[in-house]
Parts: sequence; C-alpha cells; structure tokens
Amino acid sequence: MKSLIVEDDVTSRLLLETILSRFGQCHVAVNGQEAVAAFTAAQKGGFPYDLVTMDIMMPVMDGREALQHIREAESASGTFSTHGAKIIMTTALEQPRDVFNAFYALCDDYLVKPIDTTKLLEMLRVFALIS
Repeated sequence: MKSLIVEDDVTSRLLLETILSRFGQCHVAVNGQEAVAAFTAAQKGGFPYDLVTMDIMMPVMDGREALQHIREAESASGTFSTHGAKIIMTTALEQPRDVFNAFYALCDDYLVKPIDTTKLLEMLRVFALIS
C-alpha cells in the first residue's frame, strides 16, 4: 500500500506515518498544494497512491480544494473516484456541514482527531487495503 499523508500538524503527521508505514511506503505533504503536486507526479509516474489521508484545515490550499483537484486529476486520466485512491479526510472539526462537504467532494471516509488507530485500521480493512 502506497500512502500520502497530508497534514500540517507534526503530531498528527507522525502518528499517521507510524501507523501507515507498517503497511507500505508513505510520503508526506504539509499542505494541499504539495499534496496535489505529489499525487499528480505519482499518477503520471505510473505509481499512484492507494491511500490519501488529508487534513481539511491547512495553509496554502485546504484539504477540500486539494481533494477536488485530486479527483479531477483521476477523472482526467480515466479513473473514476470509486476506483481511484481511497481518501480519508481528517480534522479536529466535528460539524455535520464539514462531513457533508467532504463526502460531496468525493472523499471515501472521515476521521475526527485525535486519530483513533482502531477506526483507521478498520477503514483500511473495509477498503481492502490491508487484511
């Protein structure tokens, strides 16, 4: 499993990297702009990401905008979001509007911080990324 962790908070970033690195290669981006660049480079290089965990609130470009760009890049290459990278939005916010907006932008799931390792691993199993 190849993962892209998009997180501006060092603690959350290190936690996700510790969890996900057990299952494969992990790359890190600290804002949405870096995430879109990393995602499109991996896609064009023929080694796309299987999983993207993305914070909603970040500097430069927020997670919602980055998610939209990522799904557009997949669509432009002929990949439907249902067959593309699994994208889990992460945030400290627990507002229903934020959850709705993330799903409207075609994320696959949503985690509220602090990240619950058990919930994250269950999501990965449901997505068939790990067994």
